[in-house]
Amino acid sequence: MTFREIFALREFRALYLSGLVNIVGDYLSRAAVTALVYQQSQSVLLSAASFAITYVPWLFGPLLSALADRYPYRLTMIVSDVCRMVLIAVLLLPGLPTPVILALLFVSGLAAPPARSARSALLPLLVGRERVALAVATNQTSNQAAQVIGYMAGATLAVALTPRIALGIDVLTFALSAALVAIGIRHRPTPVARSERTHLLRETSEGFRVVFGDEVLRSITIVVYTITVFAIVPEGLAAAWAAEGTSNPAAQGFDQGMIMAAGPLGFVIGGILFNRFVPAARRVRLIPVLAVIGPLLLVPTAVGPPAAIVALLVMLAGLVQGALVPTLNATFVLALPQAFRGRGFGVVNSGMQLAQFSAVMLTGWLADHFWLPLVVGLWSVGGTIAMLLVAIFWPRPVAFAEAAERAAAADERAAADERAADDEDAAVPPARKPTTSVTRKLS
Repeated sequence: MTFREIFALREFRALYLSGLVNIVGDYLSRAAVTALVYQQSQSVLLSAASFAITYVPWLFGPLLSALADRYPYRLTMIVSDVCRMVLIAVLLLPGLPTPVILALLFVSGLAAPPARSARSALLPLLVGRERVALAVATNQTSNQAAQVIGYMAGATLAVALTPRIALGIDVLTFALSAALVAIGIRHRPTPVARSERTHLLRETSEGFRVVFGDEVLRSITIVVYTITVFAIVPEGLAAAWAAEGTSNPAAQGFDQGMIMAAGPLGFVIGGILFNRFVPAARRVRLIPVLAVIGPLLLVPTAVGPPAAIVALLVMLAGLVQGALVPTLNATFVLALPQAFRGRGFGVVNSGMQLAQFSAVMLTGWLADHFWLPLVVGLWSVGGTIAMLLVAIFWPRPVAFAEAAERAAAADERAAADERAADDEDAAVPPARKPTTSVTRKLS
């Protein structure tokens, strides 16, 4: 199982490139807007709010992600990209007040949950279950590399030129992403047949039930929520952190970009090394250990080291996260039946985004009242304690294998039911064919 095997798949290449250009544009504009707001307000809290505004739409994430199971994945991604392209293009108009800019960012963010869930749910269909772990690691590692490019370029453009250049690039990335999906990925039917649909709220609640009703899925979800709460804080406070270290605008832009890019850079290194040299079974066993090490590495920020040392610590924590998160994601995919993947990923992504939003806003408020490095250091102490508690109650390795087997069996039953329904329809004369499809059942 190699990188060459998955990149030989035309549809995977299209999905991969589409996600990559999206990430570059998003993080480029995020860094630029964060710097702009801090320059105008000199408030850590408002700077953190501008960074966190893109997380707010995830309050509706589980409900919006249920759409990914109702409509074809390909169509969901294309429509989402086009909507975001149009809304971000409005930001290019000169003279828009800051509240309007933030409102447009919020509305455009509503298209992210269904698109991201559709993308995650489609991946196993493109590469097959046996290649899921490698494909997930490849996607997430590359996305973090794209974040590095986006953060560094966005912070630099915000200082040297204007944030609207970054926003214009973001518009182009959405257009390119939609084109790649439209051209490179073939149409597939919806994972949930029209006859099986109930009410969107009920379907959303089924996603929560599947994720939190299973020991393995629940444990993975808790770790993902917790690790992101503590990993995101240096990125969210980077503009203010850089400003505390120097009054030189050019140096501030560089330090901000360095701190924001350090985590994604570490993620790339950790993802490549861990998934290349550590066997899959051992990766799963190391999850609780890595979960504790991640926030522990950020505790020394409490003494207020220079920006370069902060970036190094953030990079090391990102390296651990890069080793941890792709393994969690791949294990989650294999343990989740196909019919619930859109909703399942919606639950996880929504909780993760809201956890990040809450962490950035809370630490931003604290940093407006207390010394910023101390806030981050003590926050990381809390993360270490939380992860120790998670490690104590972590499921046994055999539980993960059993969960994957159950999900695979459910997918096979669903596929068999669908084939049987197709055969039954084919055997009935046209005049007598029923007008509704047979309901497939997953257990």
